[in-house]
Amino acid sequence: MQFRQQALSKLQSPEELDLPVRFARPQGRLVLLVTVVVMAAACLWAIKGSVSATIDAPGILTHAQGSYVLQSPVAGQITAVLAKEGQTLAADAPLLKVRTAQGDRTVRVIAAGRLTGLAATIGSVVATGADVASVERTGGPDDPLVVMVYVPGDGGAEVPVGARVDLTVQSVPSDRYGVLRGRVAAVGRAPQSSRQIAAFLGDARLAEQFSRQGRPVGVLVRLDRAPTASGYRWSSAGGPPFAVDSMTPATATVHLADRRPLDWLLP
Repeated sequence: MQFRQQALSKLQSPEELDLPVRFARPQGRLVLLVTVVVMAAACLWAIKGSVSATIDAPGILTHAQGSYVLQSPVAGQITAVLAKEGQTLAADAPLLKVRTAQGDRTVRVIAAGRLTGLAATIGSVVATGADVASVERTGGPDDPLVVMVYVPGDGGAEVPVGARVDLTVQSVPSDRYGVLRGRVAAVGRAPQSSRQIAAFLGDARLAEQFSRQGRPVGVLVRLDRAPTASGYRWSSAGGPPFAVDSMTPATATVHLADRRPLDWLLP
């Protein structure tokens, strides 16, 4: 009560009525000025500035012609394996020797390519139609690599042809050699099923991995060529001192078209 009485007495005292009213201290004016400048800059950036959006998605290095699964045309016991994984084979090249009831038969590859998987071993028994190998189709030793990126179905429509892509390759330390550079060459028209992905990659396990979050959209990325050891352009000066192989997993960061910040706020 004592403080209240003092306050009332001060208000009733007329000796300070002729003093000018102080609306704000100099420090307050400075804060107000800074606030106005910051708000003006934010409004200008929202109208004139741009935001670069990205999409991260899994992918794999391969060749544009895809792969196929080789199935045994005969049933019997494998007596010889005539090629090794990673080897490049010509069309109709012999791959296996199979002992059947009618005698020894030779299983041959269908189209020329690189042997990326071999399920058959000497002594094992195969049935007619059993998967024995996966072969990646290639046009020759100089056939360039591409990257198939599998973007979630709801994000495929946002990816424009020509967009920049940065690729973190599993076999290349990115903290030392950087990322692989490329651009979007084509975007699938519709989401792909696990079976469609397996038919292109020749690997059912990879197909299940890429479709784990639903049916993705396939995005074809062409790699930028450069006079480096790998033959492609990297974010570092020369990239890794070795070549990168097909069927190597990678993580892609797709740079979408720049958008104004105001576009994100308006409905």
